[in-house]
Amino acid sequence: MLNTDTNPTAETHIKDVLHETQPSPGKPKPGRKKKIFTTVAVLALVAGAVAVGTTLPDPKSSDAYAALAGEKSAVEGERDSAKSSYDSVKSKYDTLQNGISAREAKVTSRETEVGKADAAVKTAEAAVKKREEAVTGAEKTKAANTVGDGTWTVGKDIEAGTYRAAADVGSTCYWGIYATGSNGSNIIENDIPGGGRPTVALAGGQDFKSSRCGKWEKQ
Repeated sequence: MLNTDTNPTAETHIKDVLHETQPSPGKPKPGRKKKIFTTVAVLALVAGAVAVGTTLPDPKSSDAYAALAGEKSAVEGERDSAKSSYDSVKSKYDTLQNGISAREAKVTSRETEVGKADAAVKTAEAAVKKREEAVTGAEKTKAANTVGDGTWTVGKDIEAGTYRAAADVGSTCYWGIYATGSNGSNIIENDIPGGGRPTVALAGGQDFKSSRCGKWEKQ
């Protein structure tokens, strides 16, 4: 159906064609009728096309377009939200990475300090060990140069030298110096000091006997 209200020019043009093709009085020619019909059909199609072209709706006002626009807006929102989340995670990652780097630097510094402390401890341990060895050696030497109750051969059991009682002796203390091998029959010197810290001088070829006098230390 032609929309002649919106296209008066097409209607006028059709009327003009009809008027021009109106047969003159008398019997019309067959070819002329066919030509008139064809022309009218063409003009009707042209007029219809023009009318349709002027009445097509705006595609942006359609429901489909609105739905697609909504989907596009939603996707863009999700994209922006994802980017925001990524930026937040990236910021936290960078912060953690910087913190890790700082901690690694502190650990390295502490490891260096621990290494220095270990070296100092090893040096101190070596010094303590040396002192302990020195003390042990001195104690061994002192022990070797200390005698108690018994009979000792100078040069074999004890070294020659001067010995002194390590503490005050009691009234029952007895000491004697004998010629080696005499079995106590050849007395060189003896005494019952009765107190104090007596001293004896021992030489090679002598035996020293001590009874109830405690320890004697080589001077």
